[in-house]
Amino acid sequence: MSLNYIEYHFRVSPLQPGTEILLAELGYTPFESFIETEDGLKAYIQSEQWNDGILDEIDILRSSEFDILFTYKEIKQVNWNKEWENNFDPIDVDGLCMVRAPFHEKKEVDFDIIIEPKMSFGTGHHETTYMMLQFILETDLNNKNVLDMGCGTAVLAILSEMKGAALVDAVDIDEWCYQNSMENVQRNYCRNIQVYQGDMSGVVSKQYDIILANINRNILLQDMEKYSRCLTEQGILFLSGFYESDLAEIINSCEGHGLSLIEKKLKNDWVSAKFVF
Repeated sequence: MSLNYIEYHFRVSPLQPGTEILLAELGYTPFESFIETEDGLKAYIQSEQWNDGILDEIDILRSSEFDILFTYKEIKQVNWNKEWENNFDPIDVDGLCMVRAPFHEKKEVDFDIIIEPKMSFGTGHHETTYMMLQFILETDLNNKNVLDMGCGTAVLAILSEMKGAALVDAVDIDEWCYQNSMENVQRNYCRNIQVYQGDMSGVVSKQYDIILANINRNILLQDMEKYSRCLTEQGILFLSGFYESDLAEIINSCEGHGLSLIEKKLKNDWVSAKFVF
């Protein structure tokens, strides 16, 4: 049966960081996908998941620092692939890695990743994904066991295998992300990636040399003890999905679980950080 969606169009002023904050807060609700626009953000939720109070917990809508207007309407299920085709440009990461859609021309780079994002997060366009890709490019993953937690499109998992990882577990709690990751893993002919739907509770008994977690501050803090428990001795934890203003709290939590900050990257107030166990 075809699903109908409610489309919200948020017009945000000032555009940044208002749009990023709004996106982060909506991520805790049943909204399934987001498309950034010239004036703000479009957000989509299944009609059956919608209710009158869906925005009650979105704090930024009540903030005096931002002016946010929105409209919403019910739409029939759209061709998400076509929507992404209209909005998805290829990403070049330091001339070494290209993240592109199947319809983009192939370029001569060391790592060519084909992603069809559909409704999943993680194309390389967002600052956090871009910086995590940079960290992977800089890291020796040869024969390493890797966990990509909150994998989205599985782009980080795919690059990890291309960099020589022996085993990669890609995990996301969202059904769309799980299905999309499966498709992208097959599309890139990956053999060492296992995709799972779930959260850290499903892998907490395993051991990894490297954990990649590009999620959000609250989830990172919530699962920090589990990350440390899953890391091997001298294991590396790469974290992203939070702002520079959150870094001190992230560092404090990591240090409380035996993890030391080694390096950080900053892009438009977003942070990616490398910790060693």
